[in-house]
Amino acid sequence: MNRKLLVTGGVRSGKTGLAEARAQTAAEAAGVPVVYVATATAGDEEMALRIQRHQQHRPTHWRLAEEPLALGGVLQNLGIEAPAPLLLIDCMSLWLTNLLLAGDEVFSAEREAFLQAVQAYPGPLVIVSNEVGLGIIGMDALTRRFADELGWLNQALAGHCDEVVMSVAGLPLTLKAGD
Repeated sequence: MNRKLLVTGGVRSGKTGLAEARAQTAAEAAGVPVVYVATATAGDEEMALRIQRHQQHRPTHWRLAEEPLALGGVLQNLGIEAPAPLLLIDCMSLWLTNLLLAGDEVFSAEREAFLQAVQAYPGPLVIVSNEVGLGIIGMDALTRRFADELGWLNQALAGHCDEVVMSVAGLPLTLKAGD
């Protein structure tokens, strides 16, 4: 089962919890392990606490891969395992922030490598991303670019995924149904 699922929603909408539950169910059905692919970096104490809460909430038998930039390489490396594990990638907004701060050359190369790796990955994927298309226009150029780039990334991922679910107030809304 090589299903690809995109789970999107606002901040604190329940998207990660929904993604984790769906990942666990899909991995059990497919008989494959789960690898949680974390994109966050602990740049301050508050973020370190968020990361710690996420770690404590995840099942202990899940593996962890931490990668703030080169997600395409992670998918390629894990895709050679037999069977390919289910990858739960959390989250696109943090990854995109890392890419934007790394510069345009890194941004372009890593974004393209990731989208190609999503298409080629031989196992199931669950990808978490924030939805930014429902908010206000940012006051500064970087905020506007972030919203534009994340919107375009979400659209590209939705095109590559079999199913797209939006979490609102902890409730899933199916935007694109799989078979």
